[in-house]
Amino acid sequence: MSMQLRIWRTAAWIAPLCGLLLGATGRAQEWQWAQEMFDHTSYDFGVIARGAKAEHVFTMENKYEEDVHIATVRSGCPCTTAQVSKDYLKTWEQAKITAIVDTRAAPGRKDATLTVKLDKPFPKEVQLHVHSFIRGDVVVQPGAVQFGSVAQGTGARQKVAVSYAGRVDWQILKVESANPNLSGQVTETARGPDRVSYDLWVALKGDAPAGYIQENVVLVTNDYNAQSARVPVPVEGIVVPGLTVRPSPLMLGLVTVNQAVTRQLVVQGKAPFRVVGASCSDPHFKFNVPATASTTHLIPVTFTADAAPGKMSGMIHIETDQNAGKSLDVPVQVQVVPLEPSAAPEQSGAN
Repeated sequence: MSMQLRIWRTAAWIAPLCGLLLGATGRAQEWQWAQEMFDHTSYDFGVIARGAKAEHVFTMENKYEEDVHIATVRSGCPCTTAQVSKDYLKTWEQAKITAIVDTRAAPGRKDATLTVKLDKPFPKEVQLHVHSFIRGDVVVQPGAVQFGSVAQGTGARQKVAVSYAGRVDWQILKVESANPNLSGQVTETARGPDRVSYDLWVALKGDAPAGYIQENVVLVTNDYNAQSARVPVPVEGIVVPGLTVRPSPLMLGLVTVNQAVTRQLVVQGKAPFRVVGASCSDPHFKFNVPATASTTHLIPVTFTADAAPGKMSGMIHIETDQNAGKSLDVPVQVQVVPLEPSAAPEQSGAN
């Protein structure tokens, strides 16, 4: 029997459009099954200061029943390299392919193509396109504002140096941020006939939500060219909550109809606390909440599949006596699959 490429869908498989199974290997290769796993295949960094950190993530998700294997990822330009988070993907698993631009290279326009080569379930290549323009007259040191780990509720402030070589009247007019939890300001530190220097200070608010920060603040300058007048500076860090829960998201994988599966969530804190409740809007999920106070709690999560195959997703809410009415939220996903014909229970005869 030849390998068949099958797509799991929550609605009604994919039969009404192109058949339940893409039977022949040749037909599966012709169809754009590989490219459909990527959330996007092109990214333009725009203008980048020399020395600034420039990374972008392409996410791919295996939407198929068969396992997917990334054999290689190669770059057509030495200006850009790639990192792959994982190369073997089961159903609904994701991989992140990070494009890294070498901003220390010669300034100017940079165009790179990353070729992702798959060898399972079928040989296929997908091209990811990366574009950027590196300014040689603006340098940021270090290449990004790095907050590191910041305890939630404390806030933080970090500095990078910005230097410009060129016009004597060049200025940074203001700092803009699309993230309301980040703000920036600049202080001019030196000005000479051919060089201007600034300190860029970026502040993180104390009430910033927990999670990763991967943003840009934008230096708005008085450049004559409107496109190059805006220079992004990367900002990175993580706001660490007082309580953490893992794994998040909770991936339950494939579950056969009428089967039950149990996985554990681990909730941790720095001081003893109580879990006062756990819930999900989907009634297929049940929880066993511990009654005592501890710094670490194990919460069993049981999912029982019903008779409807398909992808199910939801949000688990965990309430404690430490998070002031705000729940710890954990995304959960599970794929319910039908019974194999040989595994179906035998029907009893007439009474």
